[in-house]
Amino acid sequence: MEERFEMFTVLMAKIRRNLQRVKTEEMAEYNLKSPHVSCLYYLYTHGSLTATELCEICYEDKAAISRSILQLEKLGYVEYRENTKKRYRADIILTEKGREIAECVAKKVNYYMDKIGGELSEKERLIFYKSLSTISKNLDAVCCGYEMDIV
Repeated sequence: MEERFEMFTVLMAKIRRNLQRVKTEEMAEYNLKSPHVSCLYYLYTHGSLTATELCEICYEDKAAISRSILQLEKLGYVEYRENTKKRYRADIILTEKGREIAECVAKKVNYYMDKIGGELSEKERLIFYKSLSTISKNLDAVCCGYEMDIV
């Protein structure tokens, strides 16, 4: 049991750390940081999203997404489709400049996904993601149990 715990926690931490490192290195050429990767990627693949939708897709908190969007907006990579006081409900879209960078980011994401999972067959990949989804769902249930105990 102890070995399973160590392997699971160490591997998850190592994957997260290495993923952050790759994101940071790849975004340096654009003078951006790792949180911008997901914003650019999902805006590129979805066309437009609200800040709330980005929070849900990226599984990031509202403050982190707001900071990323603000930075991307200042650099001229994104803009709000409509002018409203409730910006978290307004559609965010890529500008032409943002689309160019987001396209490069998407290509890099695809490259790294192929590189890091290249040795897995499609069947192994499906099993891996199904297993990871099960673990995530079970952890969510455990965490919901803690929240219910507090109330």
